[in-house]
Amino acid sequence: ENKLSLRPSLTNGTSSPVQTQATTVFAFHYADGVLVAGDRRATAGNIIVTDKVEKVIEIDSTSLLAIAGVPATAFEMARVLQTSFEYYRRSQLQNLSLPAKVRSLARLLRENLPMTMQGIGVVVPLFITWDHASNLPQIFFYDPLGAQFQAVGNATSGSGSPTIRSILSYQEKYGSPVPSKMSLAEATQFALRLLMVASEFDSATGGVNPETHLFATIKTLTKRGVETMSDEQQRQFLQSKEVA
Repeated sequence: ENKLSLRPSLTNGTSSPVQTQATTVFAFHYADGVLVAGDRRATAGNIIVTDKVEKVIEIDSTSLLAIAGVPATAFEMARVLQTSFEYYRRSQLQNLSLPAKVRSLARLLRENLPMTMQGIGVVVPLFITWDHASNLPQIFFYDPLGAQFQAVGNATSGSGSPTIRSILSYQEKYGSPVPSKMSLAEATQFALRLLMVASEFDSATGGVNPETHLFATIKTLTKRGVETMSDEQQRQFLQSKEVA
């Protein structure tokens, strides 16, 4: 008797579906604050699932989460952080302290440890938030088990991050201007070019292509708070000859 076998369309040769992965996010200090960027590609094995993923998420008016890993897990972590930060703000009439915000994400990663140890739902995020003590934005990165580290100048995560990290390091040591001295226009053009280079060496990085209207997700954290850069702004900065 012939029976139709219903399986997920994305498989790795077993009955388990291949996990969707979102990769390649980074953050660096520029003259006015911190720029956070990510490509928009999500993959499942060798299949491109979509080029419309938003990997940089606003948690509150002074905090950003950049996700690399399994989107389902990462988006749920983002929702939990948004809810807990807002609940504390409303109930205590003040914002969470910087250490408390940083530990909140670390705790969520530790709670995800059983899934991480099975290789399921792994998330390796970046967290960017404003430090009211120094009156400057700060960048934190994590390992999948929840260990937290503060980045001095920049941080990267995801499959395209080795290329981007290398270029950031070179630019910081030998470039002119160095990323921390770049204007918004210079930092944006630099970030878009980083993704374009990373996409040449990593198929899971979607890159940037103005001809096909494919741009990145770029947000900044400055004294004005969180701001999102539109695709049209990205196009203008990328094509500006005055910046190049």
